[in-house]
Amino acid sequence: MSIDVKVKELLAGRFIEKKFDSGIKVLIAPYALIREISEKLGLDLNCVERCVFMAGAIPERYVRNLSTFSADEQRRLFFSKVALVGLGGLGGHLLESLVRAGVGNILACDGDNFEPSNLNRQRLAAENTLDSKKSEAAFEMVRVVNAAVFLDVRSNFMKADDFESFIAGADLVADCLGGLEFREPLKKAAANQGIPMVTASVAGWAGIVSTVYPGDASPADFFGSDNGLEEELGTPIPAIVTAVGIQSSEILKILSGKEPALSGKAMMFDLNKMYFDTVVI
Repeated sequence: MSIDVKVKELLAGRFIEKKFDSGIKVLIAPYALIREISEKLGLDLNCVERCVFMAGAIPERYVRNLSTFSADEQRRLFFSKVALVGLGGLGGHLLESLVRAGVGNILACDGDNFEPSNLNRQRLAAENTLDSKKSEAAFEMVRVVNAAVFLDVRSNFMKADDFESFIAGADLVADCLGGLEFREPLKKAAANQGIPMVTASVAGWAGIVSTVYPGDASPADFFGSDNGLEEELGTPIPAIVTAVGIQSSEILKILSGKEPALSGKAMMFDLNKMYFDTVVI
């Protein structure tokens, strides 16, 4: 008997029907039930939740998503794969956002270690993770926040020639690189693979986010490769989380089958002046 059949038998008749104000009814698999089956069969949660989705139900952990995403859109998120480049200020917060939303497969990379200057903004930086690898902290965070997500995290620095092979097979690329040096090579790699990319950058109180489909322009096309502005103006936490909120919303819309708002456009903001604007690029 296959694992999928065993899980299906243990799930049978144990879903809870939830009716929303819209009148839509959705079958929900209780969190405790999923944990029980995982432990009984010695399976990881990703395998059990995959079977839940295939049975036409939604894991309970995602129930508060279901007024925003339909059950089918939530399934799409689970079976999607994101290649996330960078696990620093932007990447750590974005990783948590995608994990909580239910993106089921994430490929991430960062070869850096934490240092004290990261503590002001980076989701994965803490006093007990200083000097440790960002990749290791990412793995631990996913394990304790949503162990049903399959995370493949690499502990090496990517070179321009490495990007294309790294992102191959992903549904979307998340550009969370620091500075500007490697943004153009990552954009070219995504275009060569035919994969959309959502990019974000921050300097001081200001930031910019854009959705870049193959052949489209990117904000980085206009900024060159000088990292000086980010280093000069700093990276305070309010700007980081604002950029990540916009970036993750674009990613989740694309993966779930919705239309992104920033395709061929860039959202620019300045939290010091409370300025927000969208421009065509």
